[in-house]
Amino acid sequence: MKEKERGKPAKGSRILVTTIHMRGERPRRTLYREGAPAEGDRDRAFRRVILSIPPGKVSTYGKVAAAAGYPLYHRAVARLLRIDPPDLLPWHRVLGAGGEIKLPGTAAKEQKARLRLEGVQFRGNRVDMDVHEHALRVWEIPD
Repeated sequence: MKEKERGKPAKGSRILVTTIHMRGERPRRTLYREGAPAEGDRDRAFRRVILSIPPGKVSTYGKVAAAAGYPLYHRAVARLLRIDPPDLLPWHRVLGAGGEIKLPGTAAKEQKARLRLEGVQFRGNRVDMDVHEHALRVWEIPD
């Protein structure tokens, strides 16, 4: 990860922003990934579904997309989580198929640590989906 002059983090540094957030410091807006904030009906639907996942439960990119009404858009869910500020959504509760953490490096360690704090159990590097998968029911998702 590149650092700018005077110890400032490089733009697009999601891992650093999330780490700052975990330490209780308030991240500055300029630390977030560049690009226009994702908006539109599809992204709003994804946000509603992700926000409905309770602590201690997880879901997959594909199931979030399907519950939002866009079953073929699992990559759009990943994109939304990548560009939205980390304190906006519980990003750590969304996993790859089969409960696998798909993030690279230290982001994967942070996701695993956050999930463990919520009481989520792992089988090796995968979440025990039999115990912790949240059944996303469209009629239960608040508007």
